[in-house]
Amino acid sequence: MEPSSSLVTVSVTKITTFTISLLFLISCSTFTSTEAYDALDPNGNITIKWDVIQWTADGYVAVVTMYNFQQYRHIQSPGWTLGWTWAKKEVIWSMMGAQTTEQGDCSKFKGNVPHCCKKNPTVVDLLPGTPYNQQIANCCKGGVISSWAQDPAGAVSSFQVSVGAAGTTNKTVRVPKNITLKAPGPGYTCGPAKIVRPTAFMSADKRRVTQALMTWNITCTYSQFLAQKTPTCCVSLSSFYNDTIVSCPTCACGCQNSTAGTGSGTCVHPDTPHLASVISPPGKSDNTPLVQCTSHMCPIRVHWHVKLNYKEYWRVKVTVTNFNYRMNYSLWNMVVQHPQL
Repeated sequence: MEPSSSLVTVSVTKITTFTISLLFLISCSTFTSTEAYDALDPNGNITIKWDVIQWTADGYVAVVTMYNFQQYRHIQSPGWTLGWTWAKKEVIWSMMGAQTTEQGDCSKFKGNVPHCCKKNPTVVDLLPGTPYNQQIANCCKGGVISSWAQDPAGAVSSFQVSVGAAGTTNKTVRVPKNITLKAPGPGYTCGPAKIVRPTAFMSADKRRVTQALMTWNITCTYSQFLAQKTPTCCVSLSSFYNDTIVSCPTCACGCQNSTAGTGSGTCVHPDTPHLASVISPPGKSDNTPLVQCTSHMCPIRVHWHVKLNYKEYWRVKVTVTNFNYRMNYSLWNMVVQHPQL
């Protein structure tokens, strides 16, 4: 896969300074462990809502919904992975719109066998094209969720789960613990489940309101430091009068043969791009970047070229280059912060 580029032309009027801060999917800046949110999206989070909609003989049926309230950060392929630890000895009898990655040991059950008997199940979304009798609303997107600001309709993902060996009233049900969210890699920290006011549901004709039997929320926030301690992109600058004003710093995202950079220290020489398919064979699931060998060793480079610089306005061409052979950024977006933009 050859590294690809996307071009964006930006015209700006009545600006006297050229101070620009960029966020391209994942920030290009260096972070400390105390920063648990994006500076350009301080209130962004992913909220997970559990709505118990029915009591059963030995547990309950719940609809679990994830809302991506982040302004710019998508969850892209291969999608989200949700995990938790049961508070008691619960099992999952069945699911719709999602599935667990492992069934676990269900040998003690005779007759009907649960969907999952693990103490700490891991759940993934179903793929597009799933049969209708296995779907619910907002499911089956392969775990891909858009950001709320750009596509509210696509910023929701849901599945239904039938839980057994659990409490059968809101006094005996115990909320799950140790919730984890990967989207698809690390970076999210989820708080404890908190019981909140039951969710109200409006009927299709908007003439009747029902409510969940019990509801709890989990809030997950993103930290670039947890995702990767080194930057994952760099910004360079040139102009019509000079093509080397500011280049990406050497080892901006870690150096070759260093685990601080690409994780494995492996890169592909630009003259031998076919080796990428050997190092990263088709079907291999690995979120570690496999980048083209460059001086900066960044998976992404954002280059600004000043084309015009007049008294009343300036115009730039922005080139976004993907050097990562393992990732296609089909839902990329770029955020520009400027005091006079």
